[in-house]
Amino acid sequence: MAIRVAGALESKPKKGVVDPIELLGRTILRARVLEDKLGNLYRAGRIVGGVYLGKGQEALSGAGGLALRKGDIFAPLIRDMAGRLGFGEPMVDALRAYLGSRLGPMKGRDGNIHRGDITRGILPMISHLGAMVSTVAGVLVAKRMKGEKGRVGLTCAGDGATSTGSFHEGLNLAAVEKLPLVVVVADNGYAYSTPRERQFACEDLVDRAKGYGVEGHGVDGTDPMACWKVLQHAVERAREGAGPQLVVGKLLRLCGHGEHDDGSYVEKKIKSSERGRDCLKVMEEGIKKRGQEKEWQGWREEAQREVEEAVAKVSAEPVPDPFEEDWRATQSDGMAEVMVAS
Repeated sequence: MAIRVAGALESKPKKGVVDPIELLGRTILRARVLEDKLGNLYRAGRIVGGVYLGKGQEALSGAGGLALRKGDIFAPLIRDMAGRLGFGEPMVDALRAYLGSRLGPMKGRDGNIHRGDITRGILPMISHLGAMVSTVAGVLVAKRMKGEKGRVGLTCAGDGATSTGSFHEGLNLAAVEKLPLVVVVADNGYAYSTPRERQFACEDLVDRAKGYGVEGHGVDGTDPMACWKVLQHAVERAREGAGPQLVVGKLLRLCGHGEHDDGSYVEKKIKSSERGRDCLKVMEEGIKKRGQEKEWQGWREEAQREVEEAVAKVSAEPVPDPFEEDWRATQSDGMAEVMVAS
């Protein structure tokens, strides 16, 4: 059953208590402002390769990244800028990947969406959809064998990825081994341009959780605080030893598949439905009801300054030199980089 947190945005936290609304609100804003800039840089010819934005998915993604702790594992996909920022990826590193700086974690050697930072627990994305489920499951098995406890792995997928063999095999393995894995599915209703009725026959993807023998959680992906509540709960259940958690958020990608695509295949009635709500606007409306309109504007201006400063910094950094590079992004001679687990 989908969870909505009616009125949750209208209440202010007690003094000294961390405000989840501010945390999530700032994260969503930073992601949106940064990706708006990336779109502009792409159209200006500054970015080589594709640009795939997470507009409309920031609440679900950001809540997932914020629910994790240092030492956990995060395997984001192409639309998870909010989750990356929430988990601690520096904005400047994201821009280094897009603009090809050799100073970023990938050293300017990989596509902009495949970036990761193993030392931070952020796994570089594999393009083959569904593959990160088994990858994170493998990392969690390795941590178990090393005696590390209390670590959670979270990865993301779209509704289209749930139809792949990799997704099935990875989640099935995680279920059998009762791994602390959280799989967050952004059910956008389209796998690129293929509508959901041509992808799967079940009524709701969260119903698949029962078949795998894992716990399932449905959530309105356009409701920021509902996403916060559900992701916090799912991650905690995994950390407590309850096994894999499948979280399915219903939402709509509010842009094309990539900046090269106008998304004209999305039906107008879906765009005008509740599923087509913009989670950023939902958050903004809630903040205003709390009487914090000035704070919201301040957060936006702060995000804009951060983005512009990061772009200026990265634009002045060197790009890879083929005469000086060994072209290995995340390994050194004889051994792979060690993942920090502290």
